Amino acid sequence: MYRYETHFHTEEVSPCGKVKAEEGIRLYAEYGYDGVIVTDHFYNWKKDVYPRWKDYIDFFLQGYRAAKEAGEKYGIRVFLGAEIRFDEDPNDYVAFGFDEDYLYETENLMGMTLEKYNESVQDKSILIFQAHPYRKNCEVRPKELLHGIEVFNGNARHNSSNEQAKKYAVDNRLLQLSGSDFHQIMDLARGGIVTKTPCEDVHRLVEIIKALNYELIEF
Repeated sequence: MYRYETHFHTEEVSPCGKVKAEEGIRLYAEYGYDGVIVTDHFYNWKKDVYPRWKDYIDFFLQGYRAAKEAGEKYGIRVFLGAEIRFDEDPNDYVAFGFDEDYLYETENLMGMTLEKYNESVQDKSILIFQAHPYRKNCEVRPKELLHGIEVFNGNARHNSSNEQAKKYAVDNRLLQLSGSDFHQIMDLARGGIVTKTPCEDVHRLVEIIKALNYELIEF
């Protein structure tokens, strides 16, 4: 069995991240995980510092690139993802299945609405999960605009109402995701997914999730 973390933040990029990318990857490797999706916060909080889109993406990728280098050092797969917040509201979405070029080419991505973003990825192997949809200040979005729901969020400092999220996903036949929402060492290995086969890249992970060939880690 192979374990993958799906919700991981780095100190280099996420304003609430308290662990450097290399340290986080080292810890996950020691804990026996086989891969980590780096999902740093992706929204407008740094656009005043990096007004040029290329510069903003260069900044955003710092955490992923440091984590990927650490993954090669510690023998653990590291995949690119993002926790996107569109300008339209305060909801967050864990997305993955894209590469660095996609981010550079999709200028002002956070300026899209969720509906427009959903339309833009229909021909791509990108998955969108609403993260912690029942947390304070969040509102669960229509099922037609999502591939799935983060039904288990392991962050102990927030009430994510995981039971409600699970019910919404089941009732609407949406894909389900579990993630630790790693920001601090205390968040280590509190979520993720388990697969029967290894994932060499993020596209294989997407295929496995779409085929429902995985189980949730829920603590």
